[in-house]
Amino acid sequence: QVHLAESGGGLVPPGASLDVVCKEFEPKYSSNIRAWFRQAPGKEREFVAATSASGGITNYADSVKGRFTMLRDNSKTMVKVILRMNNLKPEDTAIYYCAAGHHLSSKADDYLFWGQGTQVTVSS
Repeated sequence: QVHLAESGGGLVPPGASLDVVCKEFEPKYSSNIRAWFRQAPGKEREFVAATSASGGITNYADSVKGRFTMLRDNSKTMVKVILRMNNLKPEDTAIYYCAAGHHLSSKADDYLFWGQGTQVTVSS
């Protein structure tokens, strides 16, 4: 079992920056891939970014490429991934979920464990 805890969401104006963070304490490294998905009201959950176990490979959705950066920090006591979001737009408003799985994928069904989500709202 992998327990993921997200934090860092909030309300920001268009053009602002915001970090959302996902932590797994006492990691078991059994599902090493980390990904971010988001879900806006009335819409399906969509892929944002995913990174390999080492953080050496990261894939992004076209809608966030060039604006979002996914960072990963591994230690014996914690795996932390940060989604650094720049130049935020109203269409980025959604609940952002951290996910863990075995394969680097953009499909939600490929991920086994999910955090509770954190709300990001971009509005003036």
